[in-house]
Amino acid sequence: MSSQPQAWTIEALLRWATDDFQARGIESPRLDAELLLGHALGRTRIEIIVDARRPLDAGELARFRELVKRRRTHEPTAYILGVREFYGRAFRVDRRVLIPRPDTETLVEEALRRTRHVSMSMRALDLCTGSGCVAVSLARERPTSSVVAADVSADALAVARDNALRLGAYNVATRQGDLFRAVDVAWRFDVVTANPPYIPASELAALPPHIREHEPRLALDGGADGLAVVRRLVAEAPAHLAAGGVLAVEVGAGEAPAAADLFRNAGFVEVELRRDYGRIERVVSGVLQIR
Repeated sequence: MSSQPQAWTIEALLRWATDDFQARGIESPRLDAELLLGHALGRTRIEIIVDARRPLDAGELARFRELVKRRRTHEPTAYILGVREFYGRAFRVDRRVLIPRPDTETLVEEALRRTRHVSMSMRALDLCTGSGCVAVSLARERPTSSVVAADVSADALAVARDNALRLGAYNVATRQGDLFRAVDVAWRFDVVTANPPYIPASELAALPPHIREHEPRLALDGGADGLAVVRRLVAEAPAHLAAGGVLAVEVGAGEAPAAADLFRNAGFVEVELRRDYGRIERVVSGVLQIR
């Protein structure tokens, strides 16, 4: 932007930023350029497209320049904007939490589908809650339910708590602790959901820089085979589920068959594998066998 023409229009600036991002290997360069410019101008994407020939003033250019500098370091656009949409709601996000992905909406859908019989009085526990996107979505879809959002990270819980209050999920309570240690031993839930860390440790270094260098490692590292936390989850879940309760866990690509075996060995029946929008087996769920 050092050799600026006499007047930068929205259209010209978008073209310049798109080319700049593309040259740096940034995914979806045009979309990112539109989102960042819209943020700098306080306009929607539609508004900046319609107003494409409008010239920008010095203050607007300066605000956009700072956002571009951040994106050039591969800082995720969601962190720069401070928000990411999930299940039709805008969740606040920052570097304290993993950015919600569309794939995780499959976890919400599966939990809702398998608990229709308790839809009016569902007791849910969402472990590794992060931004609270799963817990808040369950709570808003089932407003008469009781949902506990738990995470080992106090920083993550602060984000989850803010999202719950801001999005009107007043039936969500937050608890800090390592997996089930966050809740009372006597509590029993109709459904337990979790999006735990599941990236094999050996693959962390090969992750794209916007993930590897910016998102919390605690939410990514799944141990040697990606299933270290999943094993604990599945083994400990029966002691915290009501009879006939459901456990639903998101897993990494290729991990679902091994995770399903863990479910069966722990006494779960009706074990099912659900594919995400990319047709990857993403969620494993099962029902605690009634003895």
